[in-house]
Parts: sequence; C-alpha cells; structure tokens
Amino acid sequence: MMARLTAFLVASLATIAAAMAQPADPLPSWDDGATKSAITDFVARVTRDGGPDFVRPAERIAVFDNDGTLWCEQPVYFQAAFGLDQVKALAPQHPEWKQKQPFKGFLANDKPALAAQGEKGLLTLLSVAHSGMTTDAYAKSVGDWLAQAKHPRFNRPYNELVYQPMIELLAYLRANGFKTFIVSGGGVEFMRVWAEKAYGIPPEQVVGSSGVTRFEIGADGKPVLMKLPKVEFIDDGPGKPSGINRFIGRRPILAFGNSDGDHQMLQWTAAGPGARFLGIVHHTDAVRKYAYDRQSKIGKLDKAWDEAVQRGWTVVDMAKDWKTVFAFERSSTGASQ
Repeated sequence: MMARLTAFLVASLATIAAAMAQPADPLPSWDDGATKSAITDFVARVTRDGGPDFVRPAERIAVFDNDGTLWCEQPVYFQAAFGLDQVKALAPQHPEWKQKQPFKGFLANDKPALAAQGEKGLLTLLSVAHSGMTTDAYAKSVGDWLAQAKHPRFNRPYNELVYQPMIELLAYLRANGFKTFIVSGGGVEFMRVWAEKAYGIPPEQVVGSSGVTRFEIGADGKPVLMKLPKVEFIDDGPGKPSGINRFIGRRPILAFGNSDGDHQMLQWTAAGPGARFLGIVHHTDAVRKYAYDRQSKIGKLDKAWDEAVQRGWTVVDMAKDWKTVFAFERSSTGASQ
C-alpha cells in the first residue's frame, strides 16, 4: 500500500513539474490558430540567432496605429470626444459663442445648424480645445478629461477601452527585443499623456499629428510652449511613412493598422528587405465591440484590405481570433478567458 502511494505521489509531482516547465502563453487572449501562429512564427524567425531571417535587436522596429488598432475608435474618435467636451467646458468663459457659429449650433444642440457648418465647423470647434494654451495646460486638460469622461456605450473610462490582445502583443514583442512605436493620425500630445501607462510605450516613441508651438516667457518668468491654432504635420495616410522616416529613422519590420489610413505605412514596411510582418485588425465583432469596414466613415477599411488579401498579409478577425477584447470583460464575467 505504501509503495503504491509513493509511486502515485512521485508520478503526480512529475506531472506538476512538467506542467510548470511549460512556458506561459505570451498571448493568452488570442485564440490558437493561423493568425496567432503567424505572429509567433515571425517573431521566432527574426530572433533566431544564426537563422536566415535573423534581425539584430536594433532593427526590430514595430509600429502600430492607435485608433481602431490599439483602442476603440467608435462611435467617434476619442480625441474628437475630448475636444467637444472641452468646448462645453470652456463655453462659460466665452459668452460670445452663443451668437457665433459653429459654437452656437453646437452648444444649443442644433444639429441642422451644426451640420450646415460641415467639416470646417467641426475643425473650428476642435481647434479651440487644442490651442491657445501651454503644452503643460493642455496635457493636464487631457488627463483631467480621461479621469472623468466615460464611453457612451460601455460606460467605462476611455483609456480602459484598449484592446487586451494588442497589449499582450506589444509586451511579447518587447520581451523579444523589439522597440514598439505608435504611429497614428491622432494628436501626438494627446496620446503622450496616457500612452505609456496604457501600452508601455513612452512619449518619445509616439509619432502623431502635431500643431505649431511657440516658445514664450510666461507671466511668472518661466519658459512655456504655447499651442497655436495651426497644423504642423498630419501623420495619416502617406504622412505615416514620412513620420516614420522623420521621427524613427528606421524602416519597421512589423506594422499593424486597421484602416485605409494605415495603408501606406503597411506598404512602406512591406517594401523593405528581409522578413516582414504586416497586420490588419478587422472589426468583425458587433457583439463585444463594433463591426465595420468598407462603408464606415470612421476607420474605413477598403483598399488596404484588398491589398492584404492579395499579398497575404495577416488580417485579424476580431470575432474569431480574440478570446477577449477588453480586459474588463474578464472581471465582469468573474473568470479569465
């Protein structure tokens, strides 16, 4: 009896030891399948010292779009939501807005009047929230907004609506010697406030659209940078390869996007020599998030999708390839997926 018990315990301990020896899955929110394998196989190839596809660490550059790729972008871009909320917050300081379009229509919720102002009216509204203040004051306004604003559908802070599978992918790449960058059409100063906490990507590795700033000596005698209502650089579409060249200085070997605004960034990455990984997040999950592609006014995915299919790029089917979309799904169900 004692011999059988001893043998059972030894076998059990061996099984436990073997299980503990297995490496933890670095991408637990990704379903096992072709998409996940494409990612892990690529990373294995470019990090295998002596292998034909080996890439030295200094050249392991990975770039990611932000809106729709790393976090949600519906029903409106989150930076636009911030801008419109800021106009409301600033309205008491500007009584003249009650008689001046597009502010009058927006503050009165007069949708026909606001629609009549078109894109120019929207840009005027957003410009107010992104200029006429110091860069420090702007950063504080973004942080304050994120601390209290909530998404209209999920009733969660906007910075909780980051995609858990992509957070895991960023960490996995960094653990394998990659340097990860955001390359987004969004405002660079807007993203730098929260990107490091959300993604582990420091401010100096965030590339985005920017406005003109002006150096001044403030009333207290200290130097400040004032944000002016003038665009300096648009980091979207064909601007993305230019931004990569200007601010990163190396062509990426991995790029991820979700829309036609990322098309040129993917093409630029694909055109380099050696092993390359091109990924597109396809929004197919209307239940857990939103489903959209060719006909969407936000995050339209059309031409980039066609080229991805033609050239064999990796298209992530959100509904099929992701076990979890947002981290809070786990806590709300009370179980890890």
